[in-house]
Amino acid sequence: MQKTFFFLLLFLSCLRTGPSFLIAGNAPRRVVKILKVTNGAPWGHWGPPQYCAEGTYAIGYSLKVEGVQGNGDDTALNAIALHCKGLDDVRSGGAITSTQGNWGNWLRSVSCHDINGRTPSFLTAYALQVEQSIGKGDDTAANYVKFACRDFAATIRPYELTAPPGQGSFGNMGSWSENCPANSAICGLQTKVEEVQNGGDDTALNNVEFHCCEENLEAGK
Repeated sequence: MQKTFFFLLLFLSCLRTGPSFLIAGNAPRRVVKILKVTNGAPWGHWGPPQYCAEGTYAIGYSLKVEGVQGNGDDTALNAIALHCKGLDDVRSGGAITSTQGNWGNWLRSVSCHDINGRTPSFLTAYALQVEQSIGKGDDTAANYVKFACRDFAATIRPYELTAPPGQGSFGNMGSWSENCPANSAICGLQTKVEEVQNGGDDTALNNVEFHCCEENLEAGK
């Protein structure tokens, strides 16, 4: 019993103080930073984090958005998908999402471009457009997210990447998150989504956090 308690304390200490291993299915990722913003909306619950396949990182994204409903109930941004690729710019890691809202349609994806036609760049920071609570009116919470791209080694200045529709219909864009450290990039996400309100005011996606990963050179050994 004492030995089990000791290892539990050691694990929790690692999560607090240094690079941590967070598990996505059976694939560990070496998470070095969790990116957050301060303007997320207050409703809903955090879903489970989801990660790109080991050795791949977010190179682009797409959004699931409900259009303006007129006199109906607006929810705006419902989900975010990250599109993953390897550092070799060849290997595909597929697309990942965390918890999604029920409404809207997926829009066209966008990706970071190669630098000088050779070196891939990846998502490394983000900003979130959010409509804060308007009281008895129709709340929509998160409306849009944009990202910054940068090479993995952080040798270039980050540049902005925006997916369709380019901006949300309601609310204001918040400040940028911190950047992933050098030799890391976004590899996972976790979304906060309000459950269906069954005739009440639905808001769907309220907040999101992104996880930065470094290479795990021990993977596959």
